[in-house]
Amino acid sequence: MTRTFALKWRMLAAPLLGVALLAGSQAVLAKGCLKGAAVGAVAGHVAGHHAVLGAAAGCAIGHHMAKKKQQQQLEQQQAPSQPRPAPEHQQAPDPTATVV
Repeated sequence: MTRTFALKWRMLAAPLLGVALLAGSQAVLAKGCLKGAAVGAVAGHVAGHHAVLGAAAGCAIGHHMAKKKQQQQLEQQQAPSQPRPAPEHQQAPDPTATVV
């Protein structure tokens, strides 16, 4: 291995290990964080080698979006189900009509 590759691997291994440990211990609290962190890290890397900053921002945004989605699902479950009225443009078939 070259020296640069070994340094890059070490720099990448520590955050990945940290994420793996956090994911196992706080899976309920980190909903959406891992997916957001992965996307944020890639975006941050492309935007100027700011992968760690992108991962942190992506984690926060991913967690926010997951919480928002969970709240919407909870509201839909709690809403009383009301029967939908039939569309006005549809009429019942005429029983006296002959089919050709």
